[in-house]
Amino acid sequence: MIQLISLAGAALILGAFAMQQFGRWKPGDAGYLWCNFLGSAVLTVVAWVERQWGFLLLEAAWAAVSLRSLLRRTTD
Repeated sequence: MIQLISLAGAALILGAFAMQQFGRWKPGDAGYLWCNFLGSAVLTVVAWVERQWGFLLLEAAWAAVSLRSLLRRTTD
């Protein structure tokens, strides 16, 4: 089950990246930011459960940066 959850998180991040690369989304678009935040938040939890500390650091930082961008987007 944990593998399915981690695949869903990775799919969100990779989907957002693909949409940006194909010119469908810009890095500041809400969809891009939400997919990055939700995907990295899911992967942060997976890393915590699996005790993968390097992965946890990476995904937690990714989630924090995405969340900051989302919050800045709502205040602009």
